This record gives sequence, C-alpha cells and structure tokens, in this order.
Amino acid sequence: MDFGKIIARVKAILTTPQTEWPVIAAEPATAQSLYINYILVLAALPAIAQFIKGSLMGSGAFGVVVRTPFGAGLGMMVASYLLSLVMLYLLALIVSALAPSFGGQKDPVQALKAIAYSWTASWVAGIAVILPWLGWLISIAGLVYAIYLLYLGLPHTMKCPPEKSAGYTAVSVVIGVVLTLIVGWIVGLMFLSSVMLGGGSSLHSATITSSDGSTVTVDKDSALGKLAAMGERAEKANKELEAAQKSGDTAAQQAAMGKVMGAAMGNDGSVQSLSADQVKAFLPDTLAGLKRESLSAERSNAVGMQITEARAQYGDGNGHSIELEVSDTGSMKGMMAMASALAPESEQQTDHGYEKTYTDNGRLVHEAWDKTSKNGEYSVVVAQRFSVKATGQVDSIDPLKQAVTSVDLSKLESLKNEGVTKN
Repeated sequence: MDFGKIIARVKAILTTPQTEWPVIAAEPATAQSLYINYILVLAALPAIAQFIKGSLMGSGAFGVVVRTPFGAGLGMMVASYLLSLVMLYLLALIVSALAPSFGGQKDPVQALKAIAYSWTASWVAGIAVILPWLGWLISIAGLVYAIYLLYLGLPHTMKCPPEKSAGYTAVSVVIGVVLTLIVGWIVGLMFLSSVMLGGGSSLHSATITSSDGSTVTVDKDSALGKLAAMGERAEKANKELEAAQKSGDTAAQQAAMGKVMGAAMGNDGSVQSLSADQVKAFLPDTLAGLKRESLSAERSNAVGMQITEARAQYGDGNGHSIELEVSDTGSMKGMMAMASALAPESEQQTDHGYEKTYTDNGRLVHEAWDKTSKNGEYSVVVAQRFSVKATGQVDSIDPLKQAVTSVDLSKLESLKNEGVTKN
C-alpha cells in the first residue's frame, strides 16, 4: 500500500477530474487491488471521524458533553465501516448491470472504479463531521461533488455515451441513497435498540431485475421506482449542459449544471434558494421576551447547488438564550423530501431528558430536552424544503416551541415553489 500514490490520486481526482478519469479507466486493476490500494483507506476516514466525534469529543447539543460509550462507539465504527465496504461493491455490481440500459458496457471492475474514485469527495468531506455546525454543510458539498465526479467518470469507465451520463448518474445516485439508508438502519438496529422504525416505508418493495441481461426493470410503486424517473429529466438537463459548454457562456454553463445536479437530487427542474435577505426577514426582533443580540445570513453555492441559512441569537442577560435558525435547502429540496418521507419516528428517554422525531400535520419534527442543563432543541421541516430550528438555554422546551411558531410558517410554506424552474 503506497500512501503517496493514494494522496496523489485523491488530489488528482478532486482537482483535475477531466484529465484523471481517462487515466483511471485505462489502468489495469482488480476488485482486490482497488480495495487494498485505495478503498480500505479512504472509506475508513468518515467512520473514524464519526467515532472521534461521538465517543472522544462528544456532542454539546444539550448543554453538556454527551459521548457514546467507548465500546459501543468502537463497535458502531467497525460495523459501519465493514457495511460501507459491502455496500460499495454491491452498488458497483448494480451500476455494471445498468450499463447496457444507458448505452454502456458491463464491467464490474470499471464500475467499482467509477464508484470508488467518485466517492472520494464524500469520504474526504466526511471528516468534517467533527466540526460543530459546519460539518454537515461540508458533507453535503462533498456529496454533491461526488455526484459530479461520477457524472464525469461514467463515459470513461462504463463507455456510455456522454449524452446518457446524466441519466445513468441519476439512477445510480438514487440506488446509492437507498443502500446508504439501509446500512444506516442496520447499524442503528444493532446499537440503538431504543429507536423505533415506523412509517411503512415502501423501500422493501423496490426491485431491480435484469430480464435479458441488459434491461433493468424497477418496481414503479416503490420509493426507488418513483424516483428513477429522474433519469429522464437528467438526460434533458445534460443536453442543455452540453449546449452551454459548446457556447462558452459561463453563466449558461452554471445554470445548466444546476439543472443537472438538481435532477440528480430529485428535483423536477432547477431550484434557486431564497436570497439571504428573504430568509433573514423571517427572524423577529424579539423572541419570548428575549432581545435579538446578533443576526446573520448567507447563501452558499457549490457546483450549482444552493443553500441559504439565516440565524439570530436572543438573550436576556440572565442566562436565558435562544438561537433561531431558518434554512432553505434549495437545490437539496428533492433529497429533503426523500428524507422527510423515509425518516423513521423514534423516541429515546433518559433519566435527564428525552429526544424524539415524529410527524405533525405533515411536517417532520425533532425535539430534544435535557432537564438537568435546561438546554434543548426544537426543529420543524416545512414544505419538505425549509427547516426552522430553535436551540437554547431556557426553563423548558416550551419557549423553543414558541420560538419556532413565532416564525410565519404558513408564509414560509407558501414559498415552497419560489425559485423553482420546471424542466
């Protein structure tokens, strides 16, 4: 195992993918060599980071440092790592089987190359989980870039026509999401027996079969079947991207890339998140008798994907404080809808508090409270696009609930199609 070569490959695939993919496709390799010389090292990064965060650093979400017991954390790390290795190989086999449907050539080893090297961005970004609140944003950026890398790599590794790469990528991404959810649920069932899965997800009915070795059939009534239609939308967006690239118009290229990534994220078109000023306007001047002490807002844009966040800090100078945050997931709207639909209801009670996730009037709700530190969180997903969250040091969970309801949720919901352009 040559760590110097691994680092060089990571740098090349992340910074110069256009020239690196032809090199990767031409390299002789086996599944064993790919695992030993690359995958085993990179796939370990997010698992180790999660262990460091959960069992060594801990979380301060409830005003105190909460750590996963060392033994349980170690077990979760090993289990998630091993399952991710299995999932990667399974996904590569499926991507290989899908190839003829998109004009490509079946080749399990080349498919493993495509998945492993494109997933480099997500593995590297997974280290960011140890950061307080920026971690998830960096992880999302890594996921988005991984999808883009796969889109660039499939024509080289699987020999599919470039015009079919977007559709091929979209279907592969959906399957990858489903497999990732399954892995997450397996790990959760192994180590968090208090979590109760519910909601009757239709994932169990998703089937992928190959009737003649080249045609893939998906159960249209399954969650996967409903989302597989994004492939057609992605192909259309891909044609627009090709035209924009030929024109040399940078603005047109960015807009077209947004449509391609939006399709891969499950959106029927491109989605532009609300402006920072629009989101910031939802934060009141005062909150439950607390004065606003700070206010900030920003809209991030990476690889055509947009997310807008605004947050305000409120306090009374006597130890009571609340942070209120309003987010527009924008280009991640499709994934947010999927997460809302598939999220299991759960409840966990401890001697000093509780944490639960449930659906209320069609909205996904998460609340947590620690009665010892008098610290908690209450968040609501609105219109499967916006998130409103209140955290803080207060006397009970009620002020946090009031903080969230102080935001005009109905008005926010009315903006669910704002910035959405249908393909």
